[in-house]
Amino acid sequence: MKTVLCGANAYEQKYYFNREFDGIPQSIKDELHVICVLFTEEVGGIFTIGFDEEGNPVMETDADEKDFYYDEISSGLMVSEVRRNRQELFESLSLYYKVFILKHDISSLVDEKNE
Repeated sequence: MKTVLCGANAYEQKYYFNREFDGIPQSIKDELHVICVLFTEEVGGIFTIGFDEEGNPVMETDADEKDFYYDEISSGLMVSEVRRNRQELFESLSLYYKVFILKHDISSLVDEKNE
């Protein structure tokens, strides 16, 4: 993961949002907050959402090695479920990242999506 957008930590019961993305509408920020916190409440560990070098959304989960309650299989299934249920959100975030952070031309991105 190149850039972290947001994340939650079950151990410290904290949520983080990268201020570089303050331009994202508040409703989307709120939705990301809910996704991250619910994920860590359900699975535990640390959950982050970010972007790779090309601007594709990436979700990662990790746990303390002493956390015997953390279930890697459940966390993997939950990541897949979040990705599937929030596909439009992640496509929009990817477009935002490519246009506002990577400074790609939006017309080429729209043409690319329509192909």
